[in-house]
Amino acid sequence: MVKKRAHAHGRSHSVRPVSKKPPVWLKYEPEEVEALVVKLGKDLTPPSRIGVILRDQHGIPLVKQVVGKPVTKVLEGQGLQPKIPEDLENLLRKAGRLGRHIEKHRSDSVNRHSLQHIEAKIHRLTRYYKRSGVLPKNWEYKALVLSTK
Repeated sequence: MVKKRAHAHGRSHSVRPVSKKPPVWLKYEPEEVEALVVKLGKDLTPPSRIGVILRDQHGIPLVKQVVGKPVTKVLEGQGLQPKIPEDLENLLRKAGRLGRHIEKHRSDSVNRHSLQHIEAKIHRLTRYYKRSGVLPKNWEYKALVLSTK
């Protein structure tokens, strides 16, 4: 995020590799990388964590460059995909933590407002995932903000 009253626009971020081909210095074959992804997927490691582990411990910059498909598609091919997408699951956990906080501290209106924002994100994501067929049409999220008033 950018600071509100600063003239700079925050340029500090990592840059993904430009090439769609695997780097020439990479010593892993596509089958080895896919086996690593499947092994980590069987340990119930989330896809984003798998990418970080492969980058930091094995020196693989992007799975998609080497294998030709992203981590989630590799896991899906092996039947190891999570039931709920990772971004939605993280938002659900965050909303649960914030809901428990609001139950203890009923007059915390700032966090009640932030819970409303989180739940709006959850509803937006669920609409998208239902439309794209990732979630079943009857999947539903019960709002915590209404129940804590």
